[in-house]
Amino acid sequence: MQPRHGKAMRRASEAGATALEASAPSARGAPTDPNESSAAPEAARPNAGKFGPARESGSGQKKSAQDAQERPPARELGARPKKAPQRAEDARLSDATSAAGAMVRERPAALEPAFSRAGSRRARGARCFAEPRPPPGPWDLPGPGLPVSGPMLGRRELAPRTCKLRAVLEKLRLSREDVSTAAQVVNSVVDHLLRRLQQCESEFKGVELLRTGSYYERVKISAPNEFDVMFKLEIPRIQLEEYANTGAYYFVKFKRNPKENPLRQFLEDEILSASKMLSKFRKIIKEEIKNMQDTDVIMERKRRGSPAVTLLIRKEISVDIILALESKSSWPASTQEGLPIKDWLSAKVRKELRQKPFYLVPKHAKEGNSFQGETWRLSFSHIEKEILSNHGKSKTCCEKKEEKCCRKDCLKLMKYLLEQLKEKFKSEKHMDKFCSYHVKTAFFHICTENPQDSQWDPKDLELCFDNCLTYFLQCLRTEKLENYFIPAFNLFSSNLIDKKSKEFLSKQIEYERKNEFPVFDEF
Repeated sequence: MQPRHGKAMRRASEAGATALEASAPSARGAPTDPNESSAAPEAARPNAGKFGPARESGSGQKKSAQDAQERPPARELGARPKKAPQRAEDARLSDATSAAGAMVRERPAALEPAFSRAGSRRARGARCFAEPRPPPGPWDLPGPGLPVSGPMLGRRELAPRTCKLRAVLEKLRLSREDVSTAAQVVNSVVDHLLRRLQQCESEFKGVELLRTGSYYERVKISAPNEFDVMFKLEIPRIQLEEYANTGAYYFVKFKRNPKENPLRQFLEDEILSASKMLSKFRKIIKEEIKNMQDTDVIMERKRRGSPAVTLLIRKEISVDIILALESKSSWPASTQEGLPIKDWLSAKVRKELRQKPFYLVPKHAKEGNSFQGETWRLSFSHIEKEILSNHGKSKTCCEKKEEKCCRKDCLKLMKYLLEQLKEKFKSEKHMDKFCSYHVKTAFFHICTENPQDSQWDPKDLELCFDNCLTYFLQCLRTEKLENYFIPAFNLFSSNLIDKKSKEFLSKQIEYERKNEFPVFDEF
């Protein structure tokens, strides 16, 4: 009995040594494939069995043959094993062998990293800190038809532009002192005119102030020298007739026209004449600025097709005063598919915005080389202002001590690029018809296609700005830029801007883009 006991002890020690050898690579932290499954260490061996590891070769096979003679015969599937009495020594040997086998079976678990402290080791499949972060994309820009002109650039490729773009943004920041001084002067003039209109017995007695434009949207660039304000006049119970299927221009009629209606004098064949009303509005303002003895204010010449009365204060600050008719009726049918912010700002916000009034400004529709003087154009500048003020998918985006985004920075850079190009080629007629509203409209569409705040990480400013330019170039090439509120109205249609002008601007933007924007350093 003693020799038999010695052979059993040798077998147990050999089994334990084999288990320790099998677990050693895992204990030492040997590199493994992160995509390897838990069964891989055993299944990968040649001649592996279906339900267990492969047999060993050589002396190991002979030893297995000897063991097989001492093992009880295999039981049938589902049959209960017969219990046999065990001696104390055999029980200890059995426990040792079971423990060694358990170590082998549990080997895959050792492949998982043990988190001894927070952040000490990364989970399987996670990026190492030395690897470059992927760009926030690819951005599926809304292709108006043409493919992107070049490949999307990653952060490493755009890195050289980082300092330059941020330096430009720093240059575009408005001085608080300059803003305060300019705002004080503008508010003084505007308040004076508003009181005059409200106090006199005129057709515009019911006007109220509505501040709009880039200054109040906090996207003003360069200097606080341009301001836009609306003098809104509520007109109840009006009827709109769309002009030439434009979706944007309308004839305005009154559903009821009592004799005491102060606007009766501006009617022509029951249509409220935009040109007549604007002419009278200009006349009242021109007379009133003569009474402003303490401020240097002049009225600039009327621009063809413009709805604004432009004042120049102290020969340096321009103020556009726009007369607007306010309607609290439902928005026109042409806007039904517009304002696509459901995935960006939510369907709830869209519904709330569409319940606000809309405005009609005396901007005439173009007819060949002339303008239709009786038409009014839809305006949603107050909605644009609200969107830019609350532009994040998160309600706290860009608030103090909250996550920031680079949406407004991209808009400022786009506006500045167009402004600089217009200055550089001011002698070229090709640039006359482009304005910041084209840039802002394209920007809104880009925000719709990229609604997540994470897609506008300030660290990715270069990539985001490049994507904005890509989209704008696509619009120029395809001659299609849908009004954000009126999808059927194309701001880049051939009757508004000729093809040569769009090709010229596209060529200049491409040049600036490839040469790291030299125009930013001019003027």
